[in-house]
Amino acid sequence: MNMGEDGLITRRDFLRGSAAVTLGAALGVGISSGAWAEPGARVVLIRHAEALDGSGGVRQEVVASMLDEALKALFGEGDPLAAWGRLVRASDVVGIKSNSWHSLPTPKEMGEAIRRRLLDVGVAESNMGIDDRGVLGNPIFARATALINVCPVRTHFWSGVGGCLKNYIMFVPNPSAYHGDACSELGAIWKQPLVQGKTRLNVLVALTPQFYGRGPNFFDRRYVWPYKGIIVGTDPVAVDSVGAHLLMTQRVEFFGEDRPLDVPPKHMEVAEKKYGLGVSDLKRIELIKLGWMEGVLI
Repeated sequence: MNMGEDGLITRRDFLRGSAAVTLGAALGVGISSGAWAEPGARVVLIRHAEALDGSGGVRQEVVASMLDEALKALFGEGDPLAAWGRLVRASDVVGIKSNSWHSLPTPKEMGEAIRRRLLDVGVAESNMGIDDRGVLGNPIFARATALINVCPVRTHFWSGVGGCLKNYIMFVPNPSAYHGDACSELGAIWKQPLVQGKTRLNVLVALTPQFYGRGPNFFDRRYVWPYKGIIVGTDPVAVDSVGAHLLMTQRVEFFGEDRPLDVPPKHMEVAEKKYGLGVSDLKRIELIKLGWMEGVLI
């Protein structure tokens, strides 16, 4: 925590710490509000003050540059094509799993940035596709050798937080079957033959996250803010855990106190402990922060 000018912990700092503790309790892990240590996964958070234009539209080239810089940091490469080459080969068939929820969809500019880089590393146009609700009937996804998972981060009525883990729910014919017990079994979807072992990258879009909601399909622009960031990693659990922490911290920032989620996002811990999909404990996540730091919150 930061200290105030008088050397005391400020009320805002205290509340931020409380948000971390609340999230830790929800996930069943201990979380430090300070520097995260004992890395078991690497996640990159990058922001850019010009990612959105004056009307809230996404600036294509800025977002593309952000994604390149994030991948360079993620893989320790100095060249973006080298970083992308760590993800896919020219021979791959790549399905880009987006999210089409009308109130907060995956920006088309993000899909286009990924498509361009896939072309740059030699993936044929005929061997790539982007889809959400039609993935089960999409021939690209049926023969995909690689998946790129890209979706916005937001609160969610059934799972507490909607992110990369939740985004694969359209890979099963009965998505509603996974809504019980706070969507705790979402990790099982990642073991389906159409998905298992294929995800090369997870991109959690935090350009305009929704940090508060009540009820199914809730959307209110009062609870969306221009954070202008993306969260990137190969570990979907770690990426989602950072995203969940961001939402919880913004709730404290906005309301001046913690507001509980509709349900605790327990699916993240279950994804780690039961399905071995990644790291949910923030103390074991190496977080690399790049770019615009004003209002970074984390």
